[in-house]
Amino acid sequence: VGASLIRSPITPSRWGPTRTPPLLSPSLGSWASLPTPEQPSSPCSASPPPRTAPPAPPARAGGTQLPASSLRRGYTMEGAGRDANPLGGYRIGKTLGIGSFGKVKIAEHILTGHKVAIKILNRRKIRSMEMEEKVKREIKILRLFMHPHIIRLYEVIDTPADIYVVMEYVKSGELFDYIVEKGRLHEEEARRFFQQIISGVEYCHRNMVAHRDLKPENLLLDSKCNIKIADFGLSNVMRDGHFLKTSCGSPNYAAPEVISGKLYAGPEVDVWSCGVILYALLCGTLPFDDENIPNLFKKIKGGIYTLPSHLSPSARDLIPRMLVVDPMKRITIREIREHMWFKIQLPRYLAVPPPDTAQQVKKLDEETLNDVIKMGFDKNQLIESLHNRLQNEATVAYYLLMDNRLRTTSGYLGSEFQESMDPSFSQVHAETPTSATEHRQHVFTESPGSGLRQHFASERKWALGLQSRAHPREIISEVLKALQELNVYWKKIGHYNMKCRWSPGCLESMMHNCDGFSAESAIIETDDLIAKSTRIVKFEIQLYKTRDEKYLLDLQRVSGPQLLFLDLCSAFLTQLRVL
Repeated sequence: VGASLIRSPITPSRWGPTRTPPLLSPSLGSWASLPTPEQPSSPCSASPPPRTAPPAPPARAGGTQLPASSLRRGYTMEGAGRDANPLGGYRIGKTLGIGSFGKVKIAEHILTGHKVAIKILNRRKIRSMEMEEKVKREIKILRLFMHPHIIRLYEVIDTPADIYVVMEYVKSGELFDYIVEKGRLHEEEARRFFQQIISGVEYCHRNMVAHRDLKPENLLLDSKCNIKIADFGLSNVMRDGHFLKTSCGSPNYAAPEVISGKLYAGPEVDVWSCGVILYALLCGTLPFDDENIPNLFKKIKGGIYTLPSHLSPSARDLIPRMLVVDPMKRITIREIREHMWFKIQLPRYLAVPPPDTAQQVKKLDEETLNDVIKMGFDKNQLIESLHNRLQNEATVAYYLLMDNRLRTTSGYLGSEFQESMDPSFSQVHAETPTSATEHRQHVFTESPGSGLRQHFASERKWALGLQSRAHPREIISEVLKALQELNVYWKKIGHYNMKCRWSPGCLESMMHNCDGFSAESAIIETDDLIAKSTRIVKFEIQLYKTRDEKYLLDLQRVSGPQLLFLDLCSAFLTQLRVL
């Protein structure tokens, strides 16, 4: 271990023998990180893997072969064959380790011959440790994801006593151990890792998931030294217009807003953690470290760190832009992708934004499909199951074969797979709002009003919501007056955040206590009256602060007829004298 690592928190003396090994981690992802005796602990190379033909599916061993009739039916995990032996489709190997509430075993998928890692989670232990939500969250997220740099979940088998989670088997351990062994990496190798990390994180964000615990211990390496993001137990699904507050993750990698207990959206927290990881890759040390936790937090909140002189100019430009204390001024994932340091030697399959899960299930690999059909599965049922994201023996075999084929093709993912996607998709997808934001209002404002309403007369361009330079209290005061005129019921749910409901049948005037956002903010409840109307529009109002010191007022529909919501927005803008 080099001298730079001895001074670093990434050292065997501090983090190696004393920290909890992957086997003892209660998370699902970390359990797949164990090296095997036949695989060196650091076989990594920056060179792309050679092109090899995918192996043909092996013949099934006698005694484990399922009846052909059951295969033609699309034999599922809920079938009678699983009752006696829930893992009948796998040849179970040795126990790799024992965790807090279960153990992990290496296994061979009998139909395909590919290795998997099976986590056996004891339900009673999970309940006793109050870890149900963490386990459910990780399973839910990993079921959704299909990305070459995110650990893969193939199957979940439920029994009254245990949960069997069939995961991708990753041989080469953690990125953490790789850095400990090698010290600081050359920029070419660090860049390759970082490009893969950013691609996986961007995929999470596009699917409305913030990881919130990115660190080298949660970044696994496969046999070809490709990154696999794991441990989604602290992740959270992001809802547009809502903020997170949970302080989670490792303090050395946590963003200032997280350790300060402030509200945050999610993506900006992952960007900070990626900045810390990039620093560790290039420097072999962490930017923020102190044995004393209060001192550590002081350094993080103040953004106090040093950049070594050996870094290239472009790396010295990128890292500080990721480690900006103010999350509003922090670089975004899209801006990282456009940075000159990131774009050097960027593989083709990472050069475009990743497709979302809905797009992925539309395109099937014909060669893999035929391989699965040859096993005896019905073609129509297989295609239908894949399109509907159903879990059964046929789909598990399909994804195991496809993933192995993609791993062995040139460029890791295989250019032919990426090019088979709709070529216009990535460009359109990058500029189209997600489904969670499709009901936001894009307002074109060009007629100035009077008083405060002059602030809403924005520049001659399309903008998301309403922008103003007035004081937030003034803005909210005008908003409440407009809501009162429109007979909209409102209630405070957060800082400069209200939930509202409106029905065109509510003609009675309402009286609100318009004292801004004091604790006594009142709402006259008339549930009986509103219940009589079937046309109720529920929406939220949130005031944001933008990067250019403006304030942005956003309306988001929660439920109710969309056309009525648009009518209400028009009336609301009229009350503010914007239109």
